[in-house]
Amino acid sequence: MTEMTTETKKKPSDTEIDALFAVGAHYGYSRSRRHPSYVPLLLGNKNGVDVIDLEQTITRLNTAKAFAAELGKMGKQILFVGTKSVAANLTKDAAQAIGMPYVNNRWIGGTLTNFSEIKKRIARLVSLRTKREKGELSQYTKKERLMFDREIERLEKNFGGIVSMPDKPAALFIVDFRNEKTAVGEAKEMRVPIIGLGSSDSDIKNIAYPIPANDAVQKSVAFFVQAIADAYKDGVKTKTI
Repeated sequence: MTEMTTETKKKPSDTEIDALFAVGAHYGYSRSRRHPSYVPLLLGNKNGVDVIDLEQTITRLNTAKAFAAELGKMGKQILFVGTKSVAANLTKDAAQAIGMPYVNNRWIGGTLTNFSEIKKRIARLVSLRTKREKGELSQYTKKERLMFDREIERLEKNFGGIVSMPDKPAALFIVDFRNEKTAVGEAKEMRVPIIGLGSSDSDIKNIAYPIPANDAVQKSVAFFVQAIADAYKDGVKTKTI
């Protein structure tokens, strides 16, 4: 993990904290669901719900944004991952807006650890897409074309978001990394750093850039997904040719 810069160490402003309060970023889960590693990131517990320390959230968010901006500056890819319902569309839209790959349906085992096989499935999808667009599938029977359509649909669902990923990404950005255990495990095995949004039920030990905040409310998730996407885009603007 990189050291915090002077900018990321500065005390968060009231405006920054108010913005996070407005989206409900401070709400964690019940004490019974709390992960021990998360305790230092909490202010306490109110009415049975953990309250996240938003000053720490802002500090860690700034560190994660600096990392994302650096990747943008270097032209490296971040794979956006968010498969639960509250995150799926947000993840896809933010990634597409900055030209990054994404997984928003389900994590396919081997996406990082067996990428050579995954690339074969991507190549099959691209090939079928191209043939259909060129009308080359019209030579087949109606039943055969239906089978091709179903195969394309299945491949799109599983691999459509990573067609633009030619190799292992430089980092993952994961919404609710507790929910994405397989992705976290593969990233750890392949030594791919993770920027992770996670609430108080999350184990932050294996996350290089954890962002402690609510990961279940759409407004909160949208705020952080957009923050990382914007940071990457800002980094791209400073890219040297």
